Amino acid sequence: MEHQFQKYLSATEIIDSDNQTIIDYAAGVLNHTAGDPIAKAIKLYYAVRDVIWYDPYLPFFRPEHYRASNVLKKGRGFCVGKASLLCALGRVCGIPSRVGFATVRNHLATKQLLEFLGTDLFVYHGFVEFYLADKWVKATPAFNIELCRKHKVIPLEFNGREDSIFQPYSCEKKQFMEYVDDHGTYADIPVDEIVNGWEKIYGKERVRQWIEGYERSGGKASRDFDKEEVV
Repeated sequence: MEHQFQKYLSATEIIDSDNQTIIDYAAGVLNHTAGDPIAKAIKLYYAVRDVIWYDPYLPFFRPEHYRASNVLKKGRGFCVGKASLLCALGRVCGIPSRVGFATVRNHLATKQLLEFLGTDLFVYHGFVEFYLADKWVKATPAFNIELCRKHKVIPLEFNGREDSIFQPYSCEKKQFMEYVDDHGTYADIPVDEIVNGWEKIYGKERVRQWIEGYERSGGKASRDFDKEEVV
């Protein structure tokens, strides 16, 4: 199997599973967990879901913005960065891991985020696929448990056997996430494709303004997502 899945087990420039901080973090999370890949994948999932806080206002236009070791160091990331980290951790543990992308319609975003994007579409939303028990299984570590409680959404669980994807409804039976388009799976983060996809939906001028803002601020976000109001 190793030869067949080699590209999903190997480190890349962005998914740097050979980085010592990634290796050490995986070892700390697993804490001598027995050899069952499913048990390992579950522990890694929760370590990324809840330890790395979701933040949609981070830079997005260079490979280093998604590098797994950088996401771990920062302790924050939006869905693609968190997927990059989870993918790297899976590869450290010998689990074939790849990233997948979809466009989703978010019915429960904050007012400020909707104004920032100009739409309720989240383009190139990122998740992970682990190869476990002879099949690919989706894992979506994007939203930490505190964020889910704020938005009154049940946190996404992952059992290593079934796909873990966004729920269509919140706890209050309001529409939450709607999958609109599937962009396929990759062995690495396709940064140029993501930026191009954003330009098509959000507009080239809006994306250019975001990039210029991050470059002026040294990559620091001017917004605090944790304090924004739920629509």
